[in-house]
Amino acid sequence: MASHIILPPDDEQQRREDEEQDGGAAGGGEQQQPPFSAMCVRISRDSYPNLRALRNASNVSLADAAHVKISEGDFGYVLDDVPHLADYLPDVPTYPNPLQDHPAYSTVKQYFVNEDDTVPQKVVVQKNSRRGVHFRRAGPRQRVNFESDEVKACIVTCGGLCPGLNTVIRELVCGLSHMYNVNKIYGIQNGYKGFYSSNYVAITPKTVNDIHKRGGTVLGTSRGGHDTKKIVDNIQDRGINQVYIIGGDGTQKGAYEIYKEIRKRGLKVAVAGVPKTIDNDIAIIDKSFGFDSAVEEAQRAINSAHVEACSAENGIGLVKLMGRYSGFIAMYATLASRDVDCCLIPESPFYMDGEGGLLQYVERRLKENKHMVIVVAEGAGQDIIAKSIPASDQQDASGNKLLLDIGLWLTHKIKDHFKSKKMEMTIKYIDPTYMIRAIPSNAADNVYCTLLAHSAIHGAMAGYSSTVGMVNGRHAYIPFYRVTSTRNKVKITDRMWARLLSSTNQPSFLSQKDIDEAREADRLANKPPLPSVANHNVANAFDQSASASSNCEI
Repeated sequence: MASHIILPPDDEQQRREDEEQDGGAAGGGEQQQPPFSAMCVRISRDSYPNLRALRNASNVSLADAAHVKISEGDFGYVLDDVPHLADYLPDVPTYPNPLQDHPAYSTVKQYFVNEDDTVPQKVVVQKNSRRGVHFRRAGPRQRVNFESDEVKACIVTCGGLCPGLNTVIRELVCGLSHMYNVNKIYGIQNGYKGFYSSNYVAITPKTVNDIHKRGGTVLGTSRGGHDTKKIVDNIQDRGINQVYIIGGDGTQKGAYEIYKEIRKRGLKVAVAGVPKTIDNDIAIIDKSFGFDSAVEEAQRAINSAHVEACSAENGIGLVKLMGRYSGFIAMYATLASRDVDCCLIPESPFYMDGEGGLLQYVERRLKENKHMVIVVAEGAGQDIIAKSIPASDQQDASGNKLLLDIGLWLTHKIKDHFKSKKMEMTIKYIDPTYMIRAIPSNAADNVYCTLLAHSAIHGAMAGYSSTVGMVNGRHAYIPFYRVTSTRNKVKITDRMWARLLSSTNQPSFLSQKDIDEAREADRLANKPPLPSVANHNVANAFDQSASASSNCEI
């Protein structure tokens, strides 16, 4: 039964109420009791600030309390656990893991993961630090909740394209088949809507044998189309009991809703999410698959822009890369290239005109070097463009606001500036976005995709419903709400951004006010949403994990 939490009023209001209450008691009046019932529990007053922040800023509602599992241990240890079939099906049977008889794993020492193994969110600690928040370690369990011949699995890909999608599909199919002897595996075509608008496609290791060598997704994808009841109706009607969902934060939110509806109906179905975003903006995890491949491919565009810039008098190469809210691809591609003179990302505001502005820097750079390369993330400078071009409130099918083309806008602004200065220059604008999205994954991402797929399989077979990801180099099962409630962003107050500024020699374009606001935004954005069942110790542990996140590097 979910607990009800009564949040305290603001401090001033609390003081007045306390004075009134004291006065009433002194005058012989009856003191009013707090309105707690058997359904309500009082939370430690030390937790109040965190709970108020949750109420004001978090996407985690009290309605989700039944799906949040928090366990405590010694020395400030907190396990932010994931849902299991036994949480609502107490009599769900267990079976020996078939991997114990698999010849490939017979020589592996302690192949099965200990049930008490967890992965810490914070790895940099001080002498007196609390142990902090942990996640359940991913991997095969000694006992599973599904027999091989009863498993009926389906796989769906949603959202935009990303290198590695086909590799994840391949390894899910091959892992289920080769490790757990599952032979009923189906592909859902064209995203979430495929659950109720398309026929399921039977897939086998033979049909997916070489798809990892191709870009895109063989299952097709789409944005939107999420209708929870229709999807779960279809899952129930077709007897599906394992659902593997590959997609970004919006897709993982959809997976969470599917899980909640499945639990509401009491179905024996495990939901495994594999997070996918080329922008690397999913919270908690170290990085998303396809990111390394995207950075590597972005180098080709930057190299081409550098060649064009060097081959012309006062040449400028302008490259626009992915990054709606987070500029990781632009930042890492810039650091890897060493040919970039200026990198612009959504997290770091900039201005065009006046002393220290972008146009002045471009002009100075051309006078010094005779050429220049600029890399800009697609979400950068949207507030500046909106001042000169009416912003549209249109959204794509995923609910993302349609962005104005920062690359094209910058090209025209730079041309106009130098024309007014009567200074010759040439600018070449390159947008490799869809070329990057469509490539197959590189070797490193292929290995990463394999590990993610296998971890998802092991978790689903063991009855867990969660998102799988790498946390501090270890694969873990992460609650859905943790990866969907916040977004991973470049911290412009971190050393990695300082390294970029040192590499490009560009100005920071930041005032002290901007820096202070960035620090506060980092602190708030990285503060984990506090579950509504948290007490004082849990609140402290979540606070420390937030502090660690805001001070760490990728």
